[in-house]
Amino acid sequence: MTTEPRAWEGVLASIEARLVDGELRVGDHLPPERTLAAELGVARSSVREAIRVLEAMGLVRTQTGSGPSSGAIIVARPVGGMQALMRLQVAASNFPVADVVRTRLLLETAVAVDLAERPSGIRLDDAEQLLDAMDDPTLTPEEFLALDAQFHLALADASGNSVVAAMMAGLRTSIESYVVSGLGRIQDWEAMAARLRGEHRAIVDAITSGDRAGAQSRIHDHISGYYRDASSVLPVPVHHEPR
Repeated sequence: MTTEPRAWEGVLASIEARLVDGELRVGDHLPPERTLAAELGVARSSVREAIRVLEAMGLVRTQTGSGPSSGAIIVARPVGGMQALMRLQVAASNFPVADVVRTRLLLETAVAVDLAERPSGIRLDDAEQLLDAMDDPTLTPEEFLALDAQFHLALADASGNSVVAAMMAGLRTSIESYVVSGLGRIQDWEAMAARLRGEHRAIVDAITSGDRAGAQSRIHDHISGYYRDASSVLPVPVHHEPR
């Protein structure tokens, strides 16, 4: 029995290293299969296998076809084992959308308040990088929403609470699933994307300015507002009181 790594594992290691080193950033597209295969001296089938693994891990999203939006786009950074395990558990359980939205509201409003209450302020570089990536007009709605989900995870990561971050990472697949499934009920995607961009910026501004009530209400209204507009059922009746 050989212990030598398979070719696709070498491709995977190379891409992960570029992500960790910052050579590849969230919002970037991976080089074409042909280019990666030539650079790494492997068959294109090995590159495809590595990309399939990265997609299963939630690090990239692939888009078929041609043009600037085709190929694989980076939607997240590598995460720890606890987050990966939580993602698998949530995916296997197929939780009701209403429960996912309620849990998001509980977790994310608490995160926003916690971040806004930091006495020395806080930098949200990762979250702001994702917002910049979402400004790209060539993004497909699915790519935009994948980056959107990662933005919310970046806020949880910034809180420094590893349990909350793991829970949010675990919910990510369910979150993406319901927000993407609601695309068909959004009549004007460009207007919706512009609205979401503005709401994201307002959330970050409230947090960094120390406005805890504003941060709480803005993220609550942002989450419940999209659910209201994109869901085929009634909104989840979760109330919040600024603290």
